[in-house]
Amino acid sequence: MKLKIIIFASLLGLLSACSQLAESAPAALPTHSLPTVVALTGEAIFATSNALTQTVPLTETPVPTKTPEPATPAPTATPTFEAGFTEYAQIHFLSPGPMSSLVSPIKLQVNLVSGESEKVLFDLIGEDGRLLQRLLKAVDHFPKGTFRTVDLSFEIRAVSEAGYIRISTKDKSGRIQALNTMPVLLYSIGTSQINPVGNMIYERAMLEGLKEGDIISGGVLNLKGRFWPFTDQPLVIELLLPDGEAIGSRILNFKGIEPESFETTLPYKVTEPTLARLSFRQDNSALSIADPDLKKYVYIYTMEVLLNP
Repeated sequence: MKLKIIIFASLLGLLSACSQLAESAPAALPTHSLPTVVALTGEAIFATSNALTQTVPLTETPVPTKTPEPATPAPTATPTFEAGFTEYAQIHFLSPGPMSSLVSPIKLQVNLVSGESEKVLFDLIGEDGRLLQRLLKAVDHFPKGTFRTVDLSFEIRAVSEAGYIRISTKDKSGRIQALNTMPVLLYSIGTSQINPVGNMIYERAMLEGLKEGDIISGGVLNLKGRFWPFTDQPLVIELLLPDGEAIGSRILNFKGIEPESFETTLPYKVTEPTLARLSFRQDNSALSIADPDLKKYVYIYTMEVLLNP
């Protein structure tokens, strides 16, 4: 009997222990709650890791970019204005400019008034005056001028030499109406180096109170103005009849090649109203060979006037 009581008491103790274990065990999570638990656990891990690890902010290093260089403008003429010299020459060069270094062929650009003959003569002259190339072009007459491009080819024996591009026009009577020259350097090999034309686009003769077609009376033509010498040679002023005969002439000397004012008279004699061409011209003493027609002319400016007795 006593043994039964002891066994019964042991069983009661075991049952009590099991009951306490059952009460202390965690309740099972529903199946649908597992993803949430995993996510929360992951966040907790990363949060702890971030808290324990010093965060170094990323510094963005900009990649150097190539700044485009500004476009370099093409050389343009930058004329130096002189008092009174603002009228474009009847033959004015656009390219090449003075003392450009040129190889064959020369790309000539010019704006010109062709004259009454509507023929324009393009010459390329060597330093001794020999003719390297001559082209005669038909160009319609427009008072404001016409743009033209011409290729001038040449061959020289030396490596280099001085040269001249000379352009001339004539009127319907065959008198020179305009002539202009551009000094250049000619090379047998190499690459052309083009200089701007600068103030060589302007007429070198400026007259006060006289213009194309004016009527002159009294046997004396009064002249006043400014001239920009092309060379150190004298300036020859003439009144030319349609057949080329000079019925009045005057020679003016200048101190150098800087612009100078002048004032002079040009006597003439006619018996009836006569059309004459007033001509201003300079020679080029550096040329040893003179053209039979254009001589050693380096610059000519003209206008037509009506002479009365």
